[in-house]
Amino acid sequence: MIRGARTWLATVALVAASAQAADTVVDDAYIASGGDGSNWPAYGRTASEQRYSPLDQINTGTIKDLGLQWSLDLPNQRTLNATPLAIDGVLYFTASYSHTYAVDARSGKILWEYDPKTIEVSGDRLRLMWDVSRGPAYYKGKLIIATVDGRLVALDAKTGKMLWETVTIDPRKSYYITGAPKVFRDKVIIGNGGTEHSAARGYVTAYDIETGKQAWRFYIVPGNPADGFENKTMEMAAKTWTGEWWKYGGGGNTWNGITYDPEFNTVYLGTGNGSPWNQKIRSPGGGDNLFLCSIVALDADTGEYKWHYQTNPGETWDYNSNMDIILADVKYGGQTVKAILHAPKNGFFYVINRANGELLAAEKFAKATWAERIDLKTGRPVEVKGARYEDGEETVWPSAYGAHSWHQMSYSPDTGLAYLPTIEMPGVFSDKGMDLKKWTSPSFRFDAGVAFGDADTPKDYSTSQLIAWDPIKQQKVWSQPLPPNWNAGTLVTKGKLVFEGNGEGEFAAFDAVTGDKVWKTDLGLGISAPAITYSVDGKQYVSLLVGWGGGGTLLGSLAAQHGWKYKVHPRRLYTFALGAKTAMPPMPPKAYAQPVDPPDFKVDAQLAAHGKELYTTHCLWCHGGGMVSGGSAPDLRESPIPLTRDAFKAVVLDGAKVPNGMPQFKEFKDQDLDGLLHYIRQRARDTKTVTAAK
Repeated sequence: MIRGARTWLATVALVAASAQAADTVVDDAYIASGGDGSNWPAYGRTASEQRYSPLDQINTGTIKDLGLQWSLDLPNQRTLNATPLAIDGVLYFTASYSHTYAVDARSGKILWEYDPKTIEVSGDRLRLMWDVSRGPAYYKGKLIIATVDGRLVALDAKTGKMLWETVTIDPRKSYYITGAPKVFRDKVIIGNGGTEHSAARGYVTAYDIETGKQAWRFYIVPGNPADGFENKTMEMAAKTWTGEWWKYGGGGNTWNGITYDPEFNTVYLGTGNGSPWNQKIRSPGGGDNLFLCSIVALDADTGEYKWHYQTNPGETWDYNSNMDIILADVKYGGQTVKAILHAPKNGFFYVINRANGELLAAEKFAKATWAERIDLKTGRPVEVKGARYEDGEETVWPSAYGAHSWHQMSYSPDTGLAYLPTIEMPGVFSDKGMDLKKWTSPSFRFDAGVAFGDADTPKDYSTSQLIAWDPIKQQKVWSQPLPPNWNAGTLVTKGKLVFEGNGEGEFAAFDAVTGDKVWKTDLGLGISAPAITYSVDGKQYVSLLVGWGGGGTLLGSLAAQHGWKYKVHPRRLYTFALGAKTAMPPMPPKAYAQPVDPPDFKVDAQLAAHGKELYTTHCLWCHGGGMVSGGSAPDLRESPIPLTRDAFKAVVLDGAKVPNGMPQFKEFKDQDLDGLLHYIRQRARDTKTVTAAK
């Protein structure tokens, strides 16, 4: 068992300063109901994942008086994507590399910290896992975190002391965790990612909340038939695959999108894309490839299969269904139906009967050219001929980033509307020039079996909106434009407000009925995380983590245009309340890369081409498409390190920057190092005049 180092800062006044009148017992009943709204006890506030709060002290009439109560700087942090939890006046959240905090909600003072030492533990997984964590879970006094390197850790919520930890993946393989764990019936469940970096076979695992011992595991796709199947479900699923899919893993990883339904004692999994993306490789004879891109219903006690609905049979575009799975009672056909609301990457909004998986409705909420419609009789999409890039290449909406990614959707039972950030962006899917029969799965490098990320993404390549969607009428009620293209998730309240941050650093509130923007503030840095709301001593607060990062920063100039250069802007936790008048802390101005072009450096085109290939498979995951950094890592075009071969070798081959999160590539040869150096100088030279013209 890996023992992560623990650090906690306990104070004598911890309980007195942070607890309200009594300690709330956060158990299944409490998470199901959410209480009176004073706490935010779970990722989606309640088991329904609606991200709806019954608090209305802050409403459309009082929002004008909302101001900053306090802010907390978080030194050495980078990406902040997490949903904080708020329980009895304490905020709990994860930051970069799963570093965990408990903060007094009244004062903004840190009560304790826990460092799982993720970088030290990760090994080669540092190459693929970013620093992302979407948040912790809380259950009966325990805070459960999932580390990016693949562990589950249980902490004492009062002190931050580790109670147990367990490794959820094979550390020798290219798996990682970015999603938040979910808790139910004295168990905690977690999935993983890794389909782009290895022969990944997706699965989820439930563990005993007291001991960390495995309770059950469900594999999302079948393994090698020669080894026998784990159960009848996998035997059934294998009939929908062709070729030797198990050599490629199959995929289906649930890296986000797990919902527990206490009414049916069911766990719903949103499953992922194929490994690799390209179906021509992994299942060359076609087939639905269960359970890729599906919602799969499992018995919560045993992990046994109940039913499934597949959004993209035989998927081949990375159109995973790892997005929110919201539970709601809706009026459909004159009856109240216990439904699932789901808006995955593929651009269709699904309403599904969660008792049996029956599809009730599905219409496009964004531009989607891969299919004409969803046939409600069969539940299957009517695909557009050629969309599967049968001739080797096709431009299709949406791109692999999706019409809606993981950024949280919310739902208001008051308005009957869902609120979600959307992306309008095409993707060019191409396997031209690839020998698909000779393709082999990657190991700790990026290769999706289709061209991806080898060029810069222009800053005008996409548009984004916040939309209010009526799931029954299946139509957009209102929309508000958002900056391109990576914007935060949403929160909706009984005060008829929708809160959302965006990529330009604006945190805003919208009238949930009309869509009018009724309040805004500039926080000086792109926002990726959703807000939460809760109350302490009868006063309602809104809290938000601000730390630009995540998958959207891979998009070259599309991301870099915002000006959130690596390590320029402090990361913070902000808390707002009515009547608060604390001055906003200063933020540095926007900053942009300035490529360096030594005139005496002669670029060798052949070496640069080799460097481009290496960069695409090993480096773009952090440093950005076309070598234009969106802010998650240094922009290599301006970095002083590649200006000398010795300095570059010390970082890339010898691992001089591993403590900062820069992985080591000790297997690189001299030609590889020189190729990267020439490609860096080539890109700096090609883009110098463009950047200078800003």
